[in-house]
Amino acid sequence: VRHIKNPISGARSVMEHSEFILLHSEGAEAFAKEHSIELVDTSYFFTQHRWEQLQDAIEDDKTELDHSGKKQASHSTKPREDKYGTVGCVALDVHGNLAAGTSTGGLTNKRYGRIGDTPLIGSGTFADNTTCAVSCTGKGEDFIRLNVAHDISSMIRYQTLSLQAACDSVIMHKLKGIKGRGGCIAIDRQGNIAMPFTTTGMFRGSIDANGVKKI
Repeated sequence: VRHIKNPISGARSVMEHSEFILLHSEGAEAFAKEHSIELVDTSYFFTQHRWEQLQDAIEDDKTELDHSGKKQASHSTKPREDKYGTVGCVALDVHGNLAAGTSTGGLTNKRYGRIGDTPLIGSGTFADNTTCAVSCTGKGEDFIRLNVAHDISSMIRYQTLSLQAACDSVIMHKLKGIKGRGGCIAIDRQGNIAMPFTTTGMFRGSIDANGVKKI
C-alpha cells in the first residue's frame, strides 16, 4: 500500500471485516477507505535519511536491507548502521488472547514488485492462542523459506518445546543453517518471553503482568 497512514490498522480491519486474508495495492486502499482507515499523501512518509539511503542504493545499483549498508552514506554524515528497520510487537491479554503485529522497514531500491515476509502470515508474523505469538525481523526471503513464525508455533504444539527452546531451534539453528540473519520476539500463553537474534544486536523490550520492564 502507498497511502494508508498506519498499515497495521488496515491489516487489522482486513482481519476483522473482510472475507479475504490478503489484499494489495489499489484494492487494499479502496477497502481501507470503505472502512474509514486514514489515508495520507505519500509525502507524509518522506524522511531525508531514508531518501539518502535510496540514492546510495541506486548509485551502487544494489538492493539493500534497511540500514544494511557498510559504507559511509555519500549524502550524509551519519554512519549507515547494520540493523533492520522492522518494528514488531507481541502481546498476551488478560483473557488469554495472543496477538502479533509487524511493520517492515523493507528493502531499499527493491524491484519487480517484491513482497517480503511481513504480510505473509506464518513467515514473519504469527499468533495462535494455543501456542504463542511471534514477530520477526531480518531478510524476508529467509523467513519465507523457513516459514519461521509458524515453525516456532508448530514446535511448541507438536514437540511440546518451551517457547525459548522453539525460538532458539528456529532462529539460532535453522535460520543460521541457510545463512539467514535476523531475530524474533515471542510470547507464549503462559506469558513467557523469548527474543533471540543472530545479528550483532536487536533493539527489544518487554513488560510483564506486574509492570516489570526490560530493555
